[in-house]
Formats: sequence, structure tokens, C-alpha cells
Amino acid sequence: MSRIAQTFARLQQQQRTALMPYLMIGFPRRESTLALVPALEKAGADLFELGIPFSDPLADGATIQRAGQQALTNGVNLSFCLETVAALRQHGVQAPLLGMGYYNPLVRYGVEQVCADLAAAGGDGWIVPDVPPEEAHELHHACQRYGLDMIMFVAPTTPNERIAEIAQLASGFLYCVALTGVTGQRDTLWPGLGDFLQRVRQHTDLPLVVGFGISRAEHVAEVGTMADGAIVGSALIHQLEQLPPEAEVAGSVAFVRGLQ
Repeated sequence: MSRIAQTFARLQQQQRTALMPYLMIGFPRRESTLALVPALEKAGADLFELGIPFSDPLADGATIQRAGQQALTNGVNLSFCLETVAALRQHGVQAPLLGMGYYNPLVRYGVEQVCADLAAAGGDGWIVPDVPPEEAHELHHACQRYGLDMIMFVAPTTPNERIAEIAQLASGFLYCVALTGVTGQRDTLWPGLGDFLQRVRQHTDLPLVVGFGISRAEHVAEVGTMADGAIVGSALIHQLEQLPPEAEVAGSVAFVRGLQ
């Protein structure tokens, strides 16, 4: 059983919703992730989505785009991201660590090699938003070879037949996009989210994790009545943007605790 599967099994027994913060590796400062992840794990985060900066992040809104640009300015590349995952394991982090990035850097690095290197570093899988199921087989096979989970996306606009197709390729959990649009903070959740998740549930037994637009404790609580986990990204990145370097960790911890 993968580390992700073990985490969701434990949380189900505890009747808790998985809380999955998104952090951009190398933001705000090049080494920030090494301090933030252990602190947020102690604060109650269950899994981590670790962003790999890319110049054309088509699924990301302005907040995460700014974070990615700052990380690139800080000299972050894919190799550094893999080194960061390894360093987090050396620091004692036990929570699942997933690389969230776009397919171009993975292809340039080599799909087989990048999966081997992520697994060797102690990572648990990939979240790649721009790989449709028709083009996912190389990554899927490489993930299987190296014991990684491949997280796939479904959206409110995804037809039932395609949800079933995507679910067949996915492992770990299904990333359920909570709106039609890019990442970013929203005041309220989409009213049709419950119906959408019920439709997805008809096609898979994988945990359902909701992302895009979740920014408040009430959002996490509402998602918890319908799904297995919630991803909070832009709101946490925005919080980090407001903090001086000496307050990054304490401010982020307070924010994550406030979501629970």
C-alpha cells in the first residue's frame, strides 16, 4: 500500500478530511520549503502538493504564477525540486509528497528518469495538469515501475465516460477541480460541487480530493462533507507573500491551523 493510500485509510478511520497544502518549491526564498513543510506537517497537514516552477503554468491563476516566477528567479529547476524532496525526507517528514508540475520539464528531463529520481528521493507521485489520458501512458507506466501514484484531474465539464477513462489511469486519489477556471481564492464554493462529486463517485473508489478556490476553514469543512480531502494553494501562497522572511513559518502554521 502506497504512503498516500495509507494516509487516506488512516484519515478515514479517524473520520477526518485530508488537508493538503500547496507550496511552490523555492518560494518565497530558495530554501523556504525545507522549513515550511516540516512545520506545516506538525501543524496538521496530511499531504503536500509541491509546485515545480514552469514558465507557462496554464492551470494556475495570478497568485501561483507570481510564486512560480519568483522561484524561477531564485534559480529553482526540476533537479533542485527533486533534491528538495530528498532533503525533506532527511529532515524526517513522513507525509506524502507529490510533485505538481507541467509535462514539458518532465519530458525534457526524461519521463523514466524523473520517475526513478522522484522515487529515490522519497516522493510519492505526480500531479501533472496538462497530460490528458490519451497522452498519459508513458508517465503512467513509469509511475507503476517506480511505485509512484499518478494523480489525474476531473472537472465539472468532464463527461461521465471520460471520468471513467481517467479513473482507470489514476492512482492515489482523483483531483476534482472545484470550478471551471484557473487556481485562485474564491469567496464561496461552486453550488454544484456536491452533484459533481456524486457523479465522479459513481466511477471510482479512489479518494476524491477537491482543489481550486478553497481558501477558508468553512470551505474545508464543507468539502469534508462531500469528499476525502481539500487542497489549499493560492490562499496559502498569498499569505506567504504578505509575510517577512522571519515570520514565514509562524504565519503559515497559524494559517494552516486556522483551516482545521
